[in-house]
Amino acid sequence: MKLTMNEGSKLTKEDFEKATSNQELINVIEQKNISLEKVNAKIFYEEELKKLQIELVKLQQWVVKNNKRVAILFEGRDAAGKGGNIRRFTEHLNPRAMRVVALTKPTKVEQGQWYFRRYIKELPNSGEIVFFDRSWYNRAVVEPVMGFCNENQYHNFMVQVPEFEHMLYEDGLILVKFWFSISKGEQLTRFNNRIATPLKRWKYSPVDRKGQELWDSYTHYKEQMYSKTHTSYSPWITVRANNKKVARLESIRYVLSLFNYDGKQEALTTLLPDPNIIMRYYRSNKQID
Repeated sequence: MKLTMNEGSKLTKEDFEKATSNQELINVIEQKNISLEKVNAKIFYEEELKKLQIELVKLQQWVVKNNKRVAILFEGRDAAGKGGNIRRFTEHLNPRAMRVVALTKPTKVEQGQWYFRRYIKELPNSGEIVFFDRSWYNRAVVEPVMGFCNENQYHNFMVQVPEFEHMLYEDGLILVKFWFSISKGEQLTRFNNRIATPLKRWKYSPVDRKGQELWDSYTHYKEQMYSKTHTSYSPWITVRANNKKVARLESIRYVLSLFNYDGKQEALTTLLPDPNIIMRYYRSNKQID
């Protein structure tokens, strides 16, 4: 176990093993100039995450038992934390009853097909949860911002997507749509972190480089997406995600709160999401992105 509070200040596994009492561990923490508050926050996060992941296992078992189909869309600007959230959702799930879908750009064949076709074949089967790391909503925001689709393709999509999702709803598929919201300053900080960290550098793409420059354009298309695709049967759920760990915990809580799965009443922590972090879209809500 390694807790990193800031550059040069690390609490290592050896520190825990050498300490023979809580006071000795506190002394080590103070010597390394590590904030006890941050240590407590880290421990709380790990404990809460474990409790919520236990509930996710129960939920998956219920989905399999009752032949439910669940699709969860993770959308947001680049570096909003979509992949990190998906990893925490799926870390302890049975891979036989769940999938993560992260499609690359369409092939020439797919470009000649109905836009939704490549996504339809990825929808969950009976007794399965599918996590979409970006989805058909690429055409609502990223593609028009980056010039990857023309105006006619964009408008056709915006007309068709509510009808498409209504068909999914009527067919019994359970659809959850997350938008992970971060500020412009937080996005820049995360971009710089990706560039500076060799193990994360692969995440930084040419599209990412345009994220800051085209911030206002992203905002415009995001607002259009909300306005035209937020419906009673398929609502948008905004996650305030400047704090990655809080966003992870609260997005899991939100999904768990939607289902009456077996053993839910035995949960060791609250399953009600924080309304200051998880918000159903309303035009009057103050947006951070």
